[in-house]
Amino acid sequence: MAKNKQAVESLEKQLWKSADKLRKNIDAAEYKHIVLGLIFLKYISDAFEELYTKLKAGEGEFIDD
Repeated sequence: MAKNKQAVESLEKQLWKSADKLRKNIDAAEYKHIVLGLIFLKYISDAFEELYTKLKAGEGEFIDD
């Protein structure tokens, strides 16, 4: 799990570096779409991780009976 977390952190750093490079080349009105997209991806990733953890522990909505 720690290795996976490091990979995710590395991916996040790469995405932010890419966004920073784009910020220099495009208008702020267009850049907001990139930032909002990154925020959305982070939200979905966190929500998935939380649900996955619950399901793996047998606490989710779809537990085996």
